Amino acid sequence: LQLVESGGGLVQPGGSLRLSCTSPGFPLDYYVIGWFRQAPGTDREGVSSITNSGTNTVYADSVKGRFTISRDNAKNTIYLQINSLKPEDTAVYYCAAAHIVVYGHTNKGPLDQESYAYWGQGTQVTVAS
Repeated sequence: LQLVESGGGLVQPGGSLRLSCTSPGFPLDYYVIGWFRQAPGTDREGVSSITNSGTNTVYADSVKGRFTISRDNAKNTIYLQINSLKPEDTAVYYCAAAHIVVYGHTNKGPLDQESYAYWGQGTQVTVAS
């Protein structure tokens, strides 16, 4: 399983971006997907997660109301819509995957990076005027 993120870029404060996460040739239907971010000099932070069916979503308090996670299993893609961007949102954004069976046996939360076994290379989001 190889995860590929896209959609990052340079955007002005208040702007929006939509990040995408996919796995070419490998279906993600049975995987919980999380989005994480890491700014320079900081620890990786979980920002959002979505179950394999898309029924349940979780958000970090710092992004609630501005970030929306969704998935289109027919397109094998998970999205992170980011609105009202702030300079403090500047970071490399990663998507991560956990098989639902394995995830169900972990004691970690949906925003804990230890819940996820597969990681993408990340996409840079820079918010600056």
